[in-house]
Amino acid sequence: MWQKIQMSLYEFVAHSGFAQFFEPDGWKFAVMIIVALGLLYLAIAKKFEPLLLLPIAFGMLLANLPLSGVMNEPVKPIFDLLGIKQTVFGPMQSTYKITASYASEELRRTTETNGGLLYYIFQGDELGIFPPLIFMGVGALTDFGPLIANPKSLLLGAAAQFGIFAAFLGALKLGFTFEEAASIGIIGGADGPTAIFTTTQLAPKLLPTVTVAAYSYMALIPIIQPPIMKLLTTKKERAIKMEQLRPVSRREKILFPIITAIVVILILPDTASLIGMLMLGNLLRESTVTEKLAHHASEALMYTISIFIGISVGATTRADNFLVPETLKVLALGLAAFAFSTAFGVIFGKIMCKLSGGKINPLIGAAGVSAVPMAARVAQNVGKEENPNNYLLMHAMGPNVAGVIGSAVASGIFLSLYR
Repeated sequence: MWQKIQMSLYEFVAHSGFAQFFEPDGWKFAVMIIVALGLLYLAIAKKFEPLLLLPIAFGMLLANLPLSGVMNEPVKPIFDLLGIKQTVFGPMQSTYKITASYASEELRRTTETNGGLLYYIFQGDELGIFPPLIFMGVGALTDFGPLIANPKSLLLGAAAQFGIFAAFLGALKLGFTFEEAASIGIIGGADGPTAIFTTTQLAPKLLPTVTVAAYSYMALIPIIQPPIMKLLTTKKERAIKMEQLRPVSRREKILFPIITAIVVILILPDTASLIGMLMLGNLLRESTVTEKLAHHASEALMYTISIFIGISVGATTRADNFLVPETLKVLALGLAAFAFSTAFGVIFGKIMCKLSGGKINPLIGAAGVSAVPMAARVAQNVGKEENPNNYLLMHAMGPNVAGVIGSAVASGIFLSLYR
């Protein structure tokens, strides 16, 4: 009896998650758990974009607890996979009859099992459903007024997308395929949903790394952008006060999403899902006749989808497919893309400052990346350090929302070329 009890205890321990850490690759799971705990610390203690980072980090933690099974794919009976059923099949029903009795004992014991919870949630990412829904929420939250009042800020949003194409060329040099390079480059747009949407279409195997890089760098905007902005500008430029923007009429705000959707989608049909949902959300907001829909899209729906995206994407970062040399290349290229996007935006801002006779603060060019409204807030904070009476937020929102459109356009270009 004691021997049976000992064997039972041994079997219990051997089949527990703890035992897996002592397997040859067990250390990888330990490393990923430490990384996940570090990200949770940054999200909770340091408040680095906790709405994004916390669910991603917790999804990473769940997926790397050995044997958790949260990302297991469903298993079909081998009979189904082989086309073997207990019925007659073939063009002549009377010709062949293969039943379970002809299969081996192992085949007969195979049963169907469901996948893990996060595997099914992840289908919303993989099928391209969640990212456009996030865009609808962003549209419902965003005031395009600053962009309409100052259309020149569209140029700053476009300039900030050059980092995407710089990283794309860099990835090609490092041996990535065109599809993989496009997915890596899109990190430079600082737009998580667009990165997910593009990568699922072009290079699904890179999705964990690309998405974690995109969302992590978005969360670290307050750390990454200011040094680049200060390096490329003078104290005098950072202190420039800009004139107040003109008022924008309700008619302009209603027409903008309709016209933008028509023009952009006709030029790049592959942007229909992202641009269409972005502009729908904005029209819900600006029409003033669908206030409840706009509120739901920008609050409950967007936050729910954000949880699903975060935890399911984090769960794709399993140790066996994340801790590979390729991951370091993607993370480095993603950081370079983000840095280049910020730099190109600021440099173009300096050019516009010169052409305007010193009326444009070049800091707002850094907001051309599409992290709304984080990048605009950073521009505001850096400007206020030099001049406490400087209020750049609304001016920075123009390039910021232009960057959202720009990153979707860049995605559409890649999809039209390489899908």
